[in-house]
Amino acid sequence: MQIIEGTIASPKGFSATGLHAGLKKEKKDLGVIYSEVPANAAAVYTTNQVKAAPIYVTKEAMADQKIQAVVVNSGVANACTGKIGLANAQEMQALTATHLKIVKDTVAVASTGVIGKQLPMETIEAGINQIDLQHQEPYAFHQAILTTDTATKEIVVTEEINGQTITMAGVAKGSGMIHPNMATMLAFVTTDAQISEDLLQEILADKTETTFNQITVDGDTSTNDMVLVLANGLAENPVIEKNTDAYAKFLAMFQLVSETLAKMIAKDGEGATKLIEVQVVGALNETEARLVAKKVVGSSLVKTAMFGEDPNWGRIICAVGYAGSHTDPGKIDMWIGDQQLLKHSQPQSFDEAIMKQTLEKEKICITVDLNIGAQSGKAWGCDLTYKYVEVNALYHT
Repeated sequence: MQIIEGTIASPKGFSATGLHAGLKKEKKDLGVIYSEVPANAAAVYTTNQVKAAPIYVTKEAMADQKIQAVVVNSGVANACTGKIGLANAQEMQALTATHLKIVKDTVAVASTGVIGKQLPMETIEAGINQIDLQHQEPYAFHQAILTTDTATKEIVVTEEINGQTITMAGVAKGSGMIHPNMATMLAFVTTDAQISEDLLQEILADKTETTFNQITVDGDTSTNDMVLVLANGLAENPVIEKNTDAYAKFLAMFQLVSETLAKMIAKDGEGATKLIEVQVVGALNETEARLVAKKVVGSSLVKTAMFGEDPNWGRIICAVGYAGSHTDPGKIDMWIGDQQLLKHSQPQSFDEAIMKQTLEKEKICITVDLNIGAQSGKAWGCDLTYKYVEVNALYHT
């Protein structure tokens, strides 16, 4: 497997573009992904009971798991907008289908931005009518889906599968309201592999649990979260079947794309200066290992300690204790970087100079060994800074 330079349009048969329609003052705010043929599709959505209108429209479009285009706007979430908002999302779908000359029910819709505002449909319509895939700018799509993000998030990988070169690309946005199942997170994955809709959905659901659902920035689960995967089969490989070498290779590609995007989102948390990775080992089962890891990385006290470069292990063990997993309070080992802080829950001396250097890095790794089992799990997050408060205090304005 090889990571290459590219965009969401790198797999065969895909194109994409983005533009400034006018929903935001200056930045690009409308984008489209298009496949030459209807693609087999899989999706997962926010677990928030308050869901944005585009979620309902996309779920309906996904009834037969065939999607040919995705239209996305930023700046306005189209959430908590009632019947008008739902009608606007449906119109956004129809306008895109008409412009691209495809079936309406093969268009997925996504929105991100401020909750409670209605979409300015004249602006949306004018923007959709400007979409020109003959002169596409795929990277502009990456830019058009951003809100408070400081950078685009993308990865493209290739792999030889059954004699054919398979390409898989992923792009995501997310910076705040990040606490998946899932977050104010949109992620799109395209691939030219031939794989069934059902197997694609199974893979997405499984990998979401260990990647996108293992990141947290601020503990808030958004109304608009979506991960959408499109596989158009234009690489013309033999259809990937479960429990084969081809399946194992495809699974590894999907794991790398999903985990990379998840880490990029965590690292780009609003106001963040550090990526925090927590690995929990020695748990009774994988679910509990992931639960503990996410509780630790999601603790505001841990996050502020990492921002302050303070090796306050008390905050970490506190989060371990309230995670709700099986734990023996007398058996916990803990490290920050390579420095061991606890052994069987007893404080250990460490080199303060090395610890200072460790906590100054952009990535901080915390390891917790529960010493009661053989399973492990990871989670990713970021530090909590003064800038986070500033960004969110002024978000609506």
